[in-house]
Amino acid sequence: MPKRKVLVIDDEKPTLSMFQLFLRAYGYEVLLAENGSQGLKIFESESPAIVFTDIKMPGMDGFEVLDRIKSQAPETEVIVITGHGDMDLAVQALNHEATDFINKPIHRSALDAALQRAEVRIQSVRTEAAVIDSLEVDDIRIIEIKGNIKASSERELTAAFTNAAGNARILLRFHDSTAINGAGIGVLIQLLAERQNRQGKVAISGISENLARIFDMVGITRLAKIFALDREAQTYLQGPGE
Repeated sequence: MPKRKVLVIDDEKPTLSMFQLFLRAYGYEVLLAENGSQGLKIFESESPAIVFTDIKMPGMDGFEVLDRIKSQAPETEVIVITGHGDMDLAVQALNHEATDFINKPIHRSALDAALQRAEVRIQSVRTEAAVIDSLEVDDIRIIEIKGNIKASSERELTAAFTNAAGNARILLRFHDSTAINGAGIGVLIQLLAERQNRQGKVAISGISENLARIFDMVGITRLAKIFALDREAQTYLQGPGE
């Protein structure tokens, strides 16, 4: 089986060297570019499945690179590289259809997690539509969410929340590899705000650490509590009201 190609675009040579070291150790074919223009040329000729791109680069920045890649190959996994604390840039990147982000300085554990999420999305042949299912367990309405959550997911998400209207407790169980853009976040906030007005309890489980940070930044954690494990979320939901 041929090695999967990964393109890394960053204007800092030490960062490129670090990515090359780790990615080669993982068995990837590594392509490197020191600026956005060079990166796009390599992308067009090599068609890598995964792209890491820095956001802040001289000349063509990461947002333009992201837009150009997504316009040519929407299925490409584009993971943006941001500076420590630049969560506003990470949110903006989601609006540009990035599927994930990773912070500098790059830690191997964070790189491992980002690659694993990307591989799951690639292997599952992620479609434009999200997959949203619901079931009821012990008086808790569980809404399962996986895939790519965006504006087009509004109908399915709204239907799931409408079907759960009679339940006092809702668990939103995300698949770890779920991707969500800015429009999808907006839909989720609107539905959670409407749910809060009905005095219902909502918990979220299964999301990646990165997505948890995004949800906290945009205010979702004021509307629903986030838990690492399902059992913790269910214990909270089955507890007394707040």
